[in-house]
Amino acid sequence: MLSERELAFIALHKDCYPRIFRFVRRRVNDAEVAQELAADVFRVAWQKWDEAPVVEPFWLFTVARNLLGNAYRSHERQQALQVRLRESAATESGPDADNALVDEAMAGLREKDRDILQLAYWDDLTIAEIAGVLRCSESAAKVRLHRAREAFRKRMPAPTNSLSQKMGA
Repeated sequence: MLSERELAFIALHKDCYPRIFRFVRRRVNDAEVAQELAADVFRVAWQKWDEAPVVEPFWLFTVARNLLGNAYRSHERQQALQVRLRESAATESGPDADNALVDEAMAGLREKDRDILQLAYWDDLTIAEIAGVLRCSESAAKVRLHRAREAFRKRMPAPTNSLSQKMGA
């Protein structure tokens, strides 16, 4: 049997989720990211449920706005990291054709796939460490890394050298 708290939260979610999702979706380009951010709004609401006497819809929009700001800042940091990684790769090995192929393949991937590949290969993290960074189970991290590798393989030309083997292709 559900508690009164759970029933109230379910009612709030049912009433407000579509509005929160539309609010977030208008501000991000990716529907998956919008779903995650909208879900995070309700995660925060659940965590703060006992602290606030009543959770009002305007408070949910404030939380959504704050999470959007965090997401934008994170995206900007990721973009800056991409630039630094490309510059670093160019200065360490010169304008190598293999690096250009990898850069092109990486640029064509979804941000999530790029991130997990960078964690695995650039940052040399273990599956357990990747799971910690992504806040998911090790099984989920393995699946995500596998899918990212597959996406990378599809974007790379047929392997003619050892570079694709270094990237896990």
